[in-house]
Amino acid sequence: MLIIQIAGGLGNQMQQYAMYRKLKRAGADKDIKLDTSWFDSKNQSGVLAKRQLELSYFQNLPLPVCTDEERAYFQDRSVFRKAVEKLIPAASKRFTESCMYHPEIFELKDKYIEGYFACQKYYDDIMDELRELFIFPTHPDQEINIKNMDLMNEMENVTSVSVHIRRGDYLDPENAALFGNIATERYYESAMDYFRALNPDTHFYIFTNDPEYARQKYSDPKRYTIVDHNTGKYSLLDIQLMSHCMGNICANSTFSFWGARLNKRPDRKLVRTLTMRNNQPVTPQLMHEYWPSWVLVDKDGNVM
Repeated sequence: MLIIQIAGGLGNQMQQYAMYRKLKRAGADKDIKLDTSWFDSKNQSGVLAKRQLELSYFQNLPLPVCTDEERAYFQDRSVFRKAVEKLIPAASKRFTESCMYHPEIFELKDKYIEGYFACQKYYDDIMDELRELFIFPTHPDQEINIKNMDLMNEMENVTSVSVHIRRGDYLDPENAALFGNIATERYYESAMDYFRALNPDTHFYIFTNDPEYARQKYSDPKRYTIVDHNTGKYSLLDIQLMSHCMGNICANSTFSFWGARLNKRPDRKLVRTLTMRNNQPVTPQLMHEYWPSWVLVDKDGNVM
């Protein structure tokens, strides 16, 4: 049996679920389940940024959750188990992500798997399946629901590009050291220039957790639309809106990665930051291998 831990925010949960679907496809004979206990109230009590199991917001998404007994088998930390694992590391029942891409993950047997698995290479070949599986809910406020439908129709009929700008929590000192100075203003300017060069009439739809900043920075309604009406539980509908744009400019954030990943348009063009985190050095060559067909832009605005 394989068990994949589901943890973190929505974007990370979707990546872990994508890994589940890929492992299920790669090893049809394997029993693969999900562990959602990270979201139990007793576990969330010690989490600074408390989260919900947002995968459950998608309509009819299959969630094969493991039993307590199945989880306990892998989480046994008895003296005997520790001694065996010390002598024979391969005997460990846990596999923890430690780099950007683990090709060996597809050969694992009888493991509890922990990680965020952001690398597009893992599941790039099953994106059509994932696009069909992630069915978004309808906003219960009819006025907002109509607004979302009108926006999706508009995005499909103009040269539309979504722009995700994550500020808010990324400006906090503990997060800024890890995620800051990556999706810089030069990054966004260069990414937008990339699309303007393709079509000067490109219209940009701005998604951000700092709408006041966006309204000041992108104030021309003829060129920019600030999207800020999907909030709380229904903020995931912003991912759906992003997916209807011709192009997607992502922050170094899995939330906007999924707005781009779920884009079904044959003319789609996907742009992301060269790096995701400051403690994870990469090369353009490696990133093009890990993120096939994506346009990469570094913090200084250079298109890779």
